[in-house]
Amino acid sequence: MSSLAMSDQNTGPASAKVIQPAWVRVVHWINAVAMILMIMSGWQIYNASPLFNFSFPGSITLGGWLGGALLWHFAAMWLLMVNGLVYLALGFASGRFARKLLPITPQGVLADTKAALTGKLSHDDLSKYNYVQKLLYAGIIVVGIVIVLSGLSIWKPVQLQYLTAFFGGYDVARYVHFICMSAIVAFLVVHVALAVLVPRSLRAMIIGR
Repeated sequence: MSSLAMSDQNTGPASAKVIQPAWVRVVHWINAVAMILMIMSGWQIYNASPLFNFSFPGSITLGGWLGGALLWHFAAMWLLMVNGLVYLALGFASGRFARKLLPITPQGVLADTKAALTGKLSHDDLSKYNYVQKLLYAGIIVVGIVIVLSGLSIWKPVQLQYLTAFFGGYDVARYVHFICMSAIVAFLVVHVALAVLVPRSLRAMIIGR
């Protein structure tokens, strides 16, 4: 068994309390910073050419103007891409994804959703994800991949014309990018809300235990 896999399991009394291994905590917080930077700068970019009949308040955007927002967006994009690739590689190599996110069944998701809505969903064992968490975390990984690909197709529509065509063209790719951004923002809201409701989970993501 690899050292990564061993570090992500409860192998003895000393490690029994470890919920989030160090590499998970590092990539988690880097991802959080990169996502916030990309969202805020993305809103400023959106304001320069809105898709819908509204714009985002300047107080929650980043960059000050289109050029400044693009600089922030591209810098955060590379940080997110590199960190995301590290997360995916370690997640698969350590077997964490298989242990934490599988299986996902419709029956399990429905049962845990009902339990959550009625306040009966247990959070006693933070080392195990319930079915709703599995679905959300697996889903946000897919959304993250799509938002990066759609962003690349918008950034380089000529050089990456096949990727842009895959999304149905430049204009459609912008809508896909916006929808993915909205999904990530919704996920972050739920994620933060759960951290507030279950503060032990935030503690685990900071110190691992």
